[in-house]
Amino acid sequence: MAEFTIKSRCVVGGVVEGEAIVTSDAISFMGTVNPKTGVIIERKHEIEGECLKGKVLVFPYSKGSTGGSYMLYDAVKNGVGPVGIINIEAESVVTIGAIIAELPMVDQADISQIKTGDYVYLNATEGNIRIIRK
Repeated sequence: MAEFTIKSRCVVGGVVEGEAIVTSDAISFMGTVNPKTGVIIERKHEIEGECLKGKVLVFPYSKGSTGGSYMLYDAVKNGVGPVGIINIEAESVVTIGAIIAELPMVDQADISQIKTGDYVYLNATEGNIRIIRK
């Protein structure tokens, strides 16, 4: 078992933990994620068919329109969204969604160090990401 910490920048404060789901593809919550099920529905997306419920979602940056902010909020409020977000670069659409959903979020993180299935302790307020890999 390996354990290490990654530094990041707080975008939306909070502390959460959960299993990581990682993609190198950008995500638009408008058209990529079903806000009623939390499942990635975008065809040919790297994590198509995966469910975000209870996961720490790790992706480089967002794409798409401002409707994505509400779709992220909707997924979280429906109990099927991620519990936290880790980005390389926070962009306004996901940031606004995370703010209104009160979803802990960080950016400026080296996401190449995080793998799907890693257990993540995210202290977004302090910008600390603790990873436990089995």
